[in-house]
Order: sequence, then C-alpha cells, then structure tokens
Amino acid sequence: MNQMNISNFPKLDYACNEAINTLCTNLFYCGENIRSVLFTSRYEQEGKSAITMNVMRTLASFGKRVVLVDADLRCSSLARRYRFTFTHQETPGLAQYLAGMCDLEDAVYETDLANAYILPAGREVLSSLQLLASHRYKEMMDALQENFDVILVDTPPAGIIVDAVEIAKYCDGAIIVVAYNTGRKQDIGEVASSIAKTGCQVLGAVMNGVDLKSFRNRKYYYRSGRYSSYYRYGKTEKHENKKAKRK
Repeated sequence: MNQMNISNFPKLDYACNEAINTLCTNLFYCGENIRSVLFTSRYEQEGKSAITMNVMRTLASFGKRVVLVDADLRCSSLARRYRFTFTHQETPGLAQYLAGMCDLEDAVYETDLANAYILPAGREVLSSLQLLASHRYKEMMDALQENFDVILVDTPPAGIIVDAVEIAKYCDGAIIVVAYNTGRKQDIGEVASSIAKTGCQVLGAVMNGVDLKSFRNRKYYYRSGRYSSYYRYGKTEKHENKKAKRK
C-alpha cells in the first residue's frame, strides 16, 4: 500500500479536543450498523473538512482502523491545507479510481498516524457527479467496508451542489456541519431532508466556530476547580508541580 505523511495537522485546545471526543463517542452510540459516515455542510467554509480530519485522528487513536475518503472532486483543499506528502511520484486518488485509471489499492494511502488511512480526491474534475454515480463508487464502498472499521466521507457542501446527496446513497449516516451564526436555519432542514430521502440516516449536526466564552458553560471549561488545569496548563503534571511549589 502507498504511504503519505500529514505534514500540517494543528493540535486542538482542550475545549475543542473534548468536543471532538464527545462527537466520536456519540458516533459509537449510534450503533454497530453505522460504519460509513458522511460529513457535509450547507455552504463552503463551515469547517466540515477540519472536523472530518480530527474525527479520523481521534477514532484512529481509539484503535479503530479508519479511512477518510475525500469525495470533494471539484474543489478539495485537504491535500493543500494539511500538506500531504507522498512517498511516490505517482499519486492517484478517488477521481482516477472512478475513471478506471487505477485500482483501489493504488488510491488508498497509509498515513503516518497509526490506524489512519486516506483516499485523496486526486485530480480535480468538473463532471464529478458522473463519476460519483458510477458503479465503481458502490464497489469501492463495499471493498472499504471489508477492510476498515470506519469510513469517513468528506463531501462538498450539500446546499450548493448535489454531489453529497448522491454520495449519501452509499453511507450509513450523515453529519451536517453548521457554522455558528451563519446563514438561514431553513437551509439546515433542506439539507437534512435531501439526505434523508436517499435512505441515509441523518445522525445530527455539529455547530462549528462557537465562542465558548459567550455561553454559560464557559465556567466549566475555563474556571472549574477540578478541570481548569487541563485547559490552562495542558497537562496534569504541570498543575501538580505548581501545587507542590505552593506547599
């Protein structure tokens, strides 16, 4: 299997890390039949790709064998944003596989994160829907189900183009990422309705870009006597050292 490195994967602060942990735990509660999960949004720049990447990293750290499928064939930003570096000069991806230019095993890459694999978008195409609607996409999902515990699919915004709705036909569940205080609430319902019509279960929504300081629960993250050390110092060890000095 080909290999790749993720050269730019920013660390999350304590609050964001806990939110991703909660999201991953909730995915487990959805049941064993939910193994392929689609991530989409209403508009662009709502943070769905960043959340998908962090869910992949967290699930992989839990010991799950995870593959992330970058299905944004028209305008993917994962490779550039996270600085994917490949060990081979030839780097086929999803577009090349769906076009019949390579085998699936040539388009799936083992990353430098244990248990985490990525199927990058590959070459950008304008006629993405034609490729996504081909029989090769279903064959790909069936093959990935046999080799991985969890499949995460990063799609284009469902409120802009129809690609995500086509992909939803082959996923067990979907999560809609919604940027805080952006757009119309009605658009969330329309996206959820479109996905549900395909038979894919809408698992819920994730609100992104929330300023925790503006909510009541800010005291839990920032001022709790028991847990504030995780946020302020990052590690319990630092907090213990500080307590020892006071004594």
